[in-house]
Amino acid sequence: MEIRNLTKVSDFTREECENIIDYSIKMKADKFNSKYTSKLSHKTLLMIFAKPSLRTRVSFETGMTQLGGHGIFYSIKDSPLGIKETIQDTAKCASRYVDLIAARVFKRKDIQDLAANSDVPVINMLDDFAHPCQILCDFQTIKEKKGNFDNLKLSFFGDSYNNVTYDLMRMCAIFGMNMDIACPNDPRYSPEKEVLEEIAEISKKTRSVIRVVHDAMEAAKGADILYADSWMSYGIPKEEEDERVKLFMPFQVNAKVMANAKSDAIFMNCLPAKRGYEETAEIIDGPQSIVFDQAENRLHVQKAIILFLLGIMD
Repeated sequence: MEIRNLTKVSDFTREECENIIDYSIKMKADKFNSKYTSKLSHKTLLMIFAKPSLRTRVSFETGMTQLGGHGIFYSIKDSPLGIKETIQDTAKCASRYVDLIAARVFKRKDIQDLAANSDVPVINMLDDFAHPCQILCDFQTIKEKKGNFDNLKLSFFGDSYNNVTYDLMRMCAIFGMNMDIACPNDPRYSPEKEVLEEIAEISKKTRSVIRVVHDAMEAAKGADILYADSWMSYGIPKEEEDERVKLFMPFQVNAKVMANAKSDAIFMNCLPAKRGYEETAEIIDGPQSIVFDQAENRLHVQKAIILFLLGIMD
């Protein structure tokens, strides 16, 4: 069987994404069915972490347990990939022990090198270019709340030089959804040219309209989904925080911005969230917020991703 990897959401077709989402919804509804609980019997997932994450570690480990498999947490905080041993050697060696490798790292090249040298599927748990597990779970949550993806508009607010933004853009393009990215008019906080070119190519077929705008109210207009992400990602120096708050405050999702969206719009944040920064407390804790449904779905969709990559999602 051909080895498939998940390095960014556009590694999968729309049909594959929908199959994963639908299977995830099915497992979620009946997660302790014996049909699923032994799917990964004697299977092991190695999880390599250069960056910490509550949701990523707990959801992957729990998912492996629920499917009858085993997840190994391996921190490389004090022994970075590619320093003591090459990434190529790490991938080749680990492939002899485990059935899948997942990694949460700082640089996209680390994921690319792991995938290029592994003899088992590689899952990107996050790098600086993509966050595919998060976005697949986001789209599962959108489907649960909206029923389908037809004629929807998603608007993202804040720092858009960002892995979550990039994979949201890719997924909206794949599904033919429209998207506005509201960010400062500054290349430091705007999507990379490579991503813009990729989504433009995908959108030729799907007729998705994806725009970068610099006004939060404009982006919110007619939106079905409003999405925010942390302004203070891992690695942001403390001395830069005040400047970032000033830059991003015009893109905060608050009651005024929410009121400019559709009346049944939903609010999403991939978490962690800081109330009073990327969104106000009344938004994230209000009736239109679905952030904890969204967080729960990381568990379910990651199980479906694993089964799909192993060819046992039946």
